[in-house]
Amino acid sequence: MAALVYFAKADSTAVRHGSIRYSFGAGPEEMGRQLCLDTVTRSARPVDGEIDYLFLKASRAINASYDARGRWPERGMSAS
Repeated sequence: MAALVYFAKADSTAVRHGSIRYSFGAGPEEMGRQLCLDTVTRSARPVDGEIDYLFLKASRAINASYDARGRWPERGMSAS
């Protein structure tokens, strides 16, 4: 069984202030959760406080995309 996570930048103006907010979820129409990512330390925290597999997968996928492209992704998905 595949594990999917979709994410999209929720606030594109926050990059200048040292953090970015992303919406994420198990499907493109199911992105009801958000995470806040510190662009300096690259650490993330779930806005709802729930650290689960979906949150970890989203934060890792966002950081991996940044590593590969050198910029914060607007949106994306990860499957495993």
